[in-house]
Amino acid sequence: MAQETKNRPEQIAEVDKESKKDAMILFLSDSEEKEHFLSRANRKLLSDPLNDDNPITVQVLGICSALAITVQLEPAIVMAIAVTAVMAFSNMIISALRNLIPNRIRIIVQLVVVASLVALVDQVLRAYAYDVSKQLSVFIGLIITNCIVMGRLEAFALGNGVYKSFLDGIGNAAGYGLILIIVAFFRELLGAGKLFGYEILGHKGATLAESTGLYALGYENNGLMLLSPMALIVVGIIIWVQRSRNRKLIEA
Repeated sequence: MAQETKNRPEQIAEVDKESKKDAMILFLSDSEEKEHFLSRANRKLLSDPLNDDNPITVQVLGICSALAITVQLEPAIVMAIAVTAVMAFSNMIISALRNLIPNRIRIIVQLVVVASLVALVDQVLRAYAYDVSKQLSVFIGLIITNCIVMGRLEAFALGNGVYKSFLDGIGNAAGYGLILIIVAFFRELLGAGKLFGYEILGHKGATLAESTGLYALGYENNGLMLLSPMALIVVGIIIWVQRSRNRKLIEA
């Protein structure tokens, strides 16, 4: 009896430890609790996708939307925000449920979570930015099958805590959105002489005398920039510049 009484505190401590481990589904793990919220590792989750591990220029994912919705800057920004919201919250949800999801149906669960968030984002856009929603058309719905979203759920959210998964979602969505915005900036500026629909390079009149800004000097918009192949060329230029500055990204 004395021996059982002596061992009881150790048994209770062991049970508490196991209970705490199981309870980490919705909270931080022990290692994450000891790590500062803005530690170097957490900051890398946000910064690496912007450069060394960019989803588009390094991982070569999400190219289709980069070609299709970057004719104008506004829809590119809206698309970037939409993907950020979907990735951040889907990563959090899958990470929170990772210990409850049977391995055989994990892809189905991921698709259900992402599809639900995409439907919510689509309804918000229809309510508050209907014109942009029409411009984006089916590409909002195609976020469901975006390689970046599904890839991060499989590669990161299923094996890490909620907070880290949230940062990973934000970081990769930001890296994706950065490329969209850069491509859209140059395509709209050089292809239409506008940004957000406002004339930046001047007004193009019927004659040089009626034109202002660069158009008065004989400048002409490059109509090729409005075609989808030019988006691929701009992405290629970004990849070239990135690898010129960071030689370790060049494959042997």
